[in-house]
Amino acid sequence: MPDFKRPILIFFGGLLLLAGYMYQVEIDVSSLIGSESTASTAPILTDRIPDSKPNLVFVLADQWRAQEIGYASNTQIITPNLDKLSAQSLIFQNAVATMAVCAPWRASFLTGQYPLTHGIFYNDKPLATKAVTLGKIYKEAGYQTGYIGKWHLNGHARGENSSAGRNLPVPKERRQGFDYWKVREVTHDYNNSYYFDEENRKQTWSGYDAFPQTDSAISFISRNKKNPFVLVLSYGPPHDPYFSAPKEYQALYVAKKLVLRPNVAVEFQDSARRVLAGYYAHATALDHAIGDLLEAIELAGIADNTIFVFTSEHGDMLMSKGALKKQRPWDEAIKVPMLMRYPAKLKPGIVENPIGTPDLLPTLLGLSGIKIPKSVEGEDFSKDLVPGRDLGNHAALIELIVPFHEWKFLNGGREYRGIRTVRYTYVKDLKGPWLLYDNQTDPYQMKNLVNDPAHADLQKELEAMLQAKLRKTKDEFLPADAYMTQWNYLYDPRDSLRPKDYLMINRDF
Repeated sequence: MPDFKRPILIFFGGLLLLAGYMYQVEIDVSSLIGSESTASTAPILTDRIPDSKPNLVFVLADQWRAQEIGYASNTQIITPNLDKLSAQSLIFQNAVATMAVCAPWRASFLTGQYPLTHGIFYNDKPLATKAVTLGKIYKEAGYQTGYIGKWHLNGHARGENSSAGRNLPVPKERRQGFDYWKVREVTHDYNNSYYFDEENRKQTWSGYDAFPQTDSAISFISRNKKNPFVLVLSYGPPHDPYFSAPKEYQALYVAKKLVLRPNVAVEFQDSARRVLAGYYAHATALDHAIGDLLEAIELAGIADNTIFVFTSEHGDMLMSKGALKKQRPWDEAIKVPMLMRYPAKLKPGIVENPIGTPDLLPTLLGLSGIKIPKSVEGEDFSKDLVPGRDLGNHAALIELIVPFHEWKFLNGGREYRGIRTVRYTYVKDLKGPWLLYDNQTDPYQMKNLVNDPAHADLQKELEAMLQAKLRKTKDEFLPADAYMTQWNYLYDPRDSLRPKDYLMINRDF
C-alpha cells in the first residue's frame, strides 16, 4: 500500500470506530423501557473526560447507621479505609432510607420506585420478575453485570413460611439482569454462610463471609476490567447478631469505654455499650474488606472511570430511645452513610441536602449517560452533584406502610409518613402529626416540637411539603391492612394483626 494512503485509511477507520462507540453509548433501551427518558446527562464536573462508559461498583452494608463512621466525626470507631475514601468522594450527609427496612430498601434502589409502586413494603415478598431494574438497564446498555451477597427480593409463595424462601436458590429468570451470581436470599450467620452460584449449585463461603465475598468481587473486576461492568456487593454485617465478627476485630473494642449518644437512657446504657462494641467490630471488619476492594480497583487501573458507591440500606437504633434495629422514623434508623467516588466527573466534597432511596438509580444512570426509564420515580441529581450546591428545596420521604417483626403492632409499631429535610424531621401517623424535630438545634431528636404553637407556621409548611410528596407518589396513607389486602399479602406468622384498640395505644415514647 502506498505510504500516503495509510494515514487516510487510519483517519477514516478511526471515524468509523468513534461512530460505533457513540452508537453504543447512546444505546436505546426502548426494548426494555418502552419510552424515552426525560433525564439529562450529567455535565463534566472535573477536567478529566472518561474514555469509555463508567464502571459501577456499589457496596452495600446492612444496618450501618450514618453516625458510626470515622469521617462523620466519630473518633471511637476504626474505619481507616472508608475515611480515606471519603477524602476522594462526595459525602452525602443526609442519605435517607425511604423505608428503613431490608427488602423495601433494596426494591426501591433497584427500581428507582417507591414501595407502593413496586409493592415491596414488607420483608420476604417477591419483586416482580418483569420489574425494570438496575441490572437489566445496565445489561441492555452493554455492561457485564454481577451481584454478590444478600439478595432478599425473591420472597416466597403466599402462605409459605419465610424461612423456606430465604434458604432456596433464586431462579435465573428472577435475578433482575445480573449474570455473575454468588447469592443467598438472606442469612446473618456470617461464619457458616453458603450461597448459590449461576447454576444454582450450593457453595460455601470460607470463614467470615464478607472476606471471601470481597475476593469474589475482586475476581469479577479483574476479569471484566477491559469492559464496562456493574457490580453490587451486598454484605450482611453490621446487622445483628452483634457478637459474631472475627475475634481480632472484637478485641479492638472495650465496651465499657464506649461513649453513647445522649438519647440512650441510663437504664439501657450497659446493654447499649455491649451491643455497640460488637457492632463496631463488624464495621471495622467490613472497612478492612472495602480497603482490599479499593486497592484491587486501583491495581486494575480503572479507578478514574469507576463510580464507586458505599452505603447501607438502613441504620440501627442501637438503644437510642430504648429501641434496637430499624423501621423507626428517627435519624439512627433512617440516615445511612453514603460515599460516591467518580474521579473522571465528580470532585470531592459534601452534599448536605437529603437524597432518598428511589433517587439513587436515576442519579447513577445520569452519571453513566444511560437513558432513564419512565418507570423510575426518583429524581436524577447527577447534574447537581457539585460540592456545596443545593439540590433544591428537596425533602426525602420517609415511611412505614406496614409495621412488622421487631416493631410489629403489639410492640408499638405504627404506620407513618414523613419527610426529612436538611434541617427538619416531620412525621405523621394515622392519628395525625406525631413528630417534629429541628435537627440543627436538637441533633439527637430529644425535643418533639409537634403542635407547639411557637412552631405552627413551620409545621404547616412541612405538612404542605409532605402532602405534595404523597400526591406525587399516589399515596393515600391508608391503614396497613388495606395495602396487605390490595397486594394479596399475608402477615408473617411471627407478626400479629392490628389489635382492636390499636389507635388507643400511647404514642408518646
